[in-house]
Formats: sequence, C-alpha cells, structure tokens
Amino acid sequence: MLQKSLEQQMHEFQIIKKYFSVLSKKNKSSINLNDDIFFDKSKKLAISIDTYVEGIHFIDFKKPNLVIKKILRSSISDLICKGVKPKYYFISGSGKSKNFTPSNLRKISNALKQEQKKYDISLSGGDTVLSDKLSFTITSVGFSNNIIFRNNAKINDSIYVTGNLGDSFIGLSSLENKLKIPNNLKKYFGNKYYLPEICKNIPNKLFLFANTSIDISDGLISDLDKLINKQRLSYTLYLDKIPISKNLEKLMKLKRLKKSDIISRGDDYQILFTANSSKNKIIEKVAKSLGIKISKIGKISSKTTKSMLVDKNGNEITIKNKGYFHTFWK
Repeated sequence: MLQKSLEQQMHEFQIIKKYFSVLSKKNKSSINLNDDIFFDKSKKLAISIDTYVEGIHFIDFKKPNLVIKKILRSSISDLICKGVKPKYYFISGSGKSKNFTPSNLRKISNALKQEQKKYDISLSGGDTVLSDKLSFTITSVGFSNNIIFRNNAKINDSIYVTGNLGDSFIGLSSLENKLKIPNNLKKYFGNKYYLPEICKNIPNKLFLFANTSIDISDGLISDLDKLINKQRLSYTLYLDKIPISKNLEKLMKLKRLKKSDIISRGDDYQILFTANSSKNKIIEKVAKSLGIKISKIGKISSKTTKSMLVDKNGNEITIKNKGYFHTFWK
C-alpha cells in the first residue's frame, strides 16, 4: 500500500467544512455542523447520531453484550454533555450472519434492556442489513429548553472534567495485548473500556455553571481543541490536576508509565467544560450531591498565549498523542 503524506490527509472537520457546511447554512438547528448534536429550540428537540465500526470503535464482537452497552453509552453521552436527558434511541446494525446468531441477538437484547432501565431510555426503531463489515449506527433523541453549545468559553474560565481519565485506554491496551497488566487489575480496566461511567444525572445541573461543554471521546486535548475551535482562545492544562484512578496510579508506578502518555487517548466519555471561577462552590456542591468527581484542570486564556500542558512547576510538557483523529485521503 502506498504511504501518503500528512498533507494529503483530511480530518473529518475539514471534510465537513469543505463539502457539507454549505448544505446546512439555512438550518440553524444544525449549529453549522460544528457541535455534538442537532438542536431545534422551537421544538425543544435534540438529536445525536454516531456510527461504530469493528476494528475502529470496538476491537471485536466476542462480547456482543458489552460492545452494545459501550456504543449506546457513547451515543447518549453526546446529549448528556450538552445538558440534555436522552429519551429515545434508534439502532441499526450491519454485519455477517455469524455476527447476528440467535445467541448474540439474545445477548444484545438483554444488554439493551439493562441499559434502558439504567438510563430511562426506550428503543424506538432501527434497521438491519447483511454486510461484510460489522458496524452499528445509533441515533439518540432527547428534549430540552436549551443546550450548552461549543465555542462559548470565556477568557479566564476554569477548565473542568468529570470522573477519571485514562482507564479506558489502559483497558483497550490490555485487551489488544499491547500492555501486560496484573491479573487483579485486568477486570477493572476491561470494564472501564467496555462500560464507561456516564454522568446520567448531571444534564440539568450543567446549566448552573457551564459556559461550554463536550464529552471526551477522541481524547482530552483533541476534544478541548474542538470545544474552542471557532474562538480566538488558548488554554493551559495542569498535568498534576488531571484526575486518574488509584488503580491507574498503581499501574503507572509498576510499569513506569508516563501520565502525559495516557490522559489524552480517548474513550473516556467524561464531560469537559469551562466555567467562571466564581462557580467553583456550586460545582463542588453539585459534585457532592451527585456523588461524582469534578476536577479543575486548567484555564482559558487569550489567543496571544500558547496552548500547552504544563507540569507542577509550570514547565511545558510535549505530549506525543493528543487523541484520535478521523482522517481521510484527499
């Protein structure tokens, strides 16, 4: 296969801008195709849609129940991070007959039933088709008077994130046999990969403090860049403030892993948002009432300042992997 240069690649947002943005120009609800969701304010209707492909978004289909739970949580996360409670979902699947055996279909059905109960959502339609490639598309629907948009950060806003980062990446690395971890930690990290912890009770609380928000799917830095991609702003992230689990701390010491190599690898599905520093007490109160962790990890600045990740002494850290980028050939 011929190797093509980076200059010959286009990422998904370049493709959207070049070929499709013009098609949505008259449709305000599309938000210029530059946010997680579609939002029709007059109808209070919010919609997100995501496609998941074997080998890209999930490693294989040996555990169909866990794969389905993972992709459904990923889909509704797009609504939740915008302040919208999901209500309905549609799921379409394409694949080979061996993917949709009666045994697998029962596992899929049972998994969806469990997720419906957990997140108070209902299956409302879908489609199936035979194909050589296994993939799923999920459309999630919710209703809200408003949403929290991207590109609404303010200079001097603090940057916050829910939960912990990095566990899912470690779980994936273990499942792909790229990282050998102790047996007593395999289940923990495997579950963090397949079963991301979605902040299901936070949607209406976000409006109390968040200026702008996104969920972390592609990676902390990659998604932070998207969050302010239409604004003349920059940011500083403090590595020592970025939250990780106790188990990840243990593993980092055992395997001599660098925190900066782990915290922006994606698949976390935590909420990244900015807020005025005066909202810090409200944020702490909400975190306590919901029983979740919310950490202040950085600050928004003007574009005249370089965006960077720094250590506790303020020294810039070069990060090798900023997250996942969907790239296509020109």
